[in-house]
Amino acid sequence: MNEIEAAVEAILFASGEPVKIKKIAEAIDEQTEKTKEIILNLNDKYKKENRGIRIIQLEDSFQMCTNPAFFGYIKKLYEAPPQKNLSSAVLETLAIIAYKQPVTKAQIEAIRGVNADHSVNILVKYNLVEEKGRLDAPGRPILFGTTDDFLRHFGFNSLSAMPKTDNEA
Repeated sequence: MNEIEAAVEAILFASGEPVKIKKIAEAIDEQTEKTKEIILNLNDKYKKENRGIRIIQLEDSFQMCTNPAFFGYIKKLYEAPPQKNLSSAVLETLAIIAYKQPVTKAQIEAIRGVNADHSVNILVKYNLVEEKGRLDAPGRPILFGTTDDFLRHFGFNSLSAMPKTDNEA
């Protein structure tokens, strides 16, 4: 019986969504009533041991979910923004994009004097910069600009809230 319980657990975990009892029963070669009994027994074990997961029933389907008692821990995990360690080269590239946007990689490289591929890729990966369109020029190069995550990360309400440069002052 432990193997069947483990199989049901694996099915529900892997799905991430509600799974019809009939599909679970077919997967474990059991009758639907017996399968439902297995699922309810699993959930009773989770409750008895105060585990971090539960199985909920949604009409004729079941879904694995977190124990509501541990919501505070989950909330803390997702409230803490991941640390983005940006090198000086990446920060320099970000500043160029923020103040010159929309801007192409070639324009960034002309200002910095070095290849900007790595820096732009890091900024896109961290969702601080995104594609804003294409320049109407030969090759149709990508235009880059900052994202809402950029504004949140650096504490700006809008791009106009950014500090003025010497040329703008």
